Amino acid sequence: MRRRDFIKAIASSAAGWPLSARAQQSGRIRRIGVLMSYTEDNPDAPPRLAAFAQGLQELGWTNGGNIHIEYRYSGGDAERARKYAAELVALAPDVILAGNTSTVGPLQQATRTVPIVFAGVVDPVAAGFVDSLARPGGNTTGFAQFEYSMSGKWLELLKEIAPGVARVAVLRDPTTTVDTGEFAAIQTAAPSLGVEVTPLSVRDSDEIERGISAFARASNGGLIVAGSPAITRHSKLITTLAVRHRLPAVYPYRYWVTAGGLISYGPDRVDPFRRAAVYVDRILKGEKPADLPVQAPTKYELVVNLKTAKALGLTIPQSVRTRADEVIE
Repeated sequence: MRRRDFIKAIASSAAGWPLSARAQQSGRIRRIGVLMSYTEDNPDAPPRLAAFAQGLQELGWTNGGNIHIEYRYSGGDAERARKYAAELVALAPDVILAGNTSTVGPLQQATRTVPIVFAGVVDPVAAGFVDSLARPGGNTTGFAQFEYSMSGKWLELLKEIAPGVARVAVLRDPTTTVDTGEFAAIQTAAPSLGVEVTPLSVRDSDEIERGISAFARASNGGLIVAGSPAITRHSKLITTLAVRHRLPAVYPYRYWVTAGGLISYGPDRVDPFRRAAVYVDRILKGEKPADLPVQAPTKYELVVNLKTAKALGLTIPQSVRTRADEVIE
């Protein structure tokens, strides 16, 4: 095809595109920063980022086309999170996606002007990230992970699958408002379920092993694991200890159960990244984070590992299996 005919063909094709797509194609390449709390090789990161990219593509934004996405991974390390937050801000992005609570803080310290969209914060108001859920104010908005009251459901679920449990240890990071709020909700639910609740701090692997081993010496015990990112770093140790000491345990997210945990109930962690693409699109088109309300989760999932249940000598009630979104055989 001759060059002149080729150019005419491209122009004719572009004329058929939607107006918004033509506007995006004709404009400058927009830059998006992404700061994740995972390590780059963590298997839970790719599905979230793929959902975000797919959401953007459905709205007419293509990485390497009309947008360029810069990724950084803190691996749960606070110092690395601050470093990468500063790096992303220095690139002058149009908007930054923050994976969760541990990445929003460093980003806000680095900038109060670049728009930030978070995809998983438990209590953004208490954390000081937004003024209110309806009117966030400032440069930050996004998607809440879940409400503290949901933590009481973990205790209800534990009693449903192991009615004999009378003592429950709650593994938490006492330095975070997230785990403090979750523990308070569990304490509130405990009297009506006839359960004594004990907090176990999670600072390092030695403390976890000592705490769980000591708790397991008495009978009728169970575990609840709170949702702090600091706890995630010890997931393999915690699930192993729970099985070793024959403690039925409820976890906050699906990946704990796929790694050998007994049962989890919590929000779908992929869906907020897909929804975050909508807010990023709106910001790229001129809207301000201050005017975009923080949204609650719309999808929760219950996951059961029958292999782990067998190792613990438990029979999962049919009522729980029927409600489960996924049953791991």
